[in-house]
Amino acid sequence: MVRKKGSLILCGAFLFVAWNALLLLYLWGRPPIGRLGEGGGAEPGGKEEWGVGKGKGGQVNLAGEVIRLAEEVEVQLETQKKLLKQIESHRAVWVRQKDVGKRETDDTKKVKEEVVHQTSKPPLPAKDGVDDRAQTEVQRTTQKPVHTVAPHSKLEQDQAIEIKEEIVDKNKLVTSVASPDVIIPILVIACDRVTVKRSLDRLIQYRPSPQLYPIIVSQDCGHAETARVIASYGDQVSHISQPDLSDIRVRPEHRKFQGYYKIARHYRWALNQVFNTFSHTTVVIVEDDLEVAPDFFEYFRALYPILRSDPTLWCVSAWNDNGRDALVDSSKAELLYRTDFFPGLGWMLLKEMWDELEPKWPLAFWDDWMRQPEQRRDRSCIRPEISRTITFGRKGVSLGQFFDQYLRYIKLNTQFVPFTKQNLSYLLKEKYDEKFIKEVYSAPLVKIEELQQGGSLRGPGPYRVQYSSRDSFKVFARNLGVMDDLKSGVPRTGYRGVVSFLYRGRRVFLAPPEGWMQYDISWS
Repeated sequence: MVRKKGSLILCGAFLFVAWNALLLLYLWGRPPIGRLGEGGGAEPGGKEEWGVGKGKGGQVNLAGEVIRLAEEVEVQLETQKKLLKQIESHRAVWVRQKDVGKRETDDTKKVKEEVVHQTSKPPLPAKDGVDDRAQTEVQRTTQKPVHTVAPHSKLEQDQAIEIKEEIVDKNKLVTSVASPDVIIPILVIACDRVTVKRSLDRLIQYRPSPQLYPIIVSQDCGHAETARVIASYGDQVSHISQPDLSDIRVRPEHRKFQGYYKIARHYRWALNQVFNTFSHTTVVIVEDDLEVAPDFFEYFRALYPILRSDPTLWCVSAWNDNGRDALVDSSKAELLYRTDFFPGLGWMLLKEMWDELEPKWPLAFWDDWMRQPEQRRDRSCIRPEISRTITFGRKGVSLGQFFDQYLRYIKLNTQFVPFTKQNLSYLLKEKYDEKFIKEVYSAPLVKIEELQQGGSLRGPGPYRVQYSSRDSFKVFARNLGVMDDLKSGVPRTGYRGVVSFLYRGRRVFLAPPEGWMQYDISWS
């Protein structure tokens, strides 16, 4: 046992001596790594080519060699650290790409299952007084979803492929096929105006289907006479009442704005009823002082799939803030625009958007709150050239603000436009922006005096008037007859800062300089 231990000790000593000998031979024979321009190193031109590792009399400076070797090791370690960091960053990217690919695969599977379910599901038998499209929607909303297997017949496969292509290819969006059976409820916000009858009469007159367009009248204020008017319509409308009629505690300086607080509270309650109690997926909101156009329902039916498919949109509005007769082209009732300004006054909202807004819904002034950048988030609305609603209510909490000067002169469309038979995919952002920017900034730049005098201008335009500041915008807007107020820096009807309208029969773009980037909220 002792002899075995002694052998092991001798072997270990031999290995130790051999290793150190090899290390010394390596260090003696290894040239030092110099650095260009620092007076030494292995490159020609150094002061002591290949001699930096020797001491007096040519003796090897072992301490210097060890220090140099340590420095080299440190450099190598730093390089390895950088490589490890790069590998880690690439690994994170690979993981994210893998997750995205998995989600896309899952989403594709879900779409296929839904498509197969829709194509293989037998239609409900039609009932008296209810059209086929309404029956299909009732079936979709009342049946529990079931899991289906892939279609076996070639016919089912072809139908599934066709429907999927219609969903995916936005550039070939055909609105007449995309949403024929979606239920679009109309929410009427009412309080104490008995003239709600005028609004309801027009809605019922132009409504093409009670099943596809149920009317829900939500009443605040507890006004008995208004309640009797609404009740007189029987089962043509659903009448719901906001239960909390109490005053709202506000700051002393806001007591005069109590009405705005109650309106915000009512909107929140009513929209929760539509989406959570009635379980609808979208809604068109009107107030009790709005009259609608003959193609009001057609307009929203056609634009529903556009709103649904474009994430850069968050509403569709029937209103043009600059829709006075002299400012619109009466021959182009089909003309539609994108706008960065939230118009309201007859507008469509999706449930997904309400889910985003409801948790932070304001206590008052909800419409101006909607126009703040924190809510808008660079999203736009669709609005028409000629309004599909007009307001007849001078009485209200706003005390007729803008009514006498602007609102009473808004033109209501009277020509029925078959929007559902048109391809409205030009309103999708990618297509719209390219054409819009080109049209605006290729228009001749003119002075406002030239427009007002008109003698030197030829043709109907378009012409461009350029503003560069808040003050210049307001001066030009007033002189050209359009609304001059801004909300969070956005002008009414503006898109990318551009306001489009007619002036004395000529198309005019009141526009910022080319290369516009964003709104300045200090302009409000």
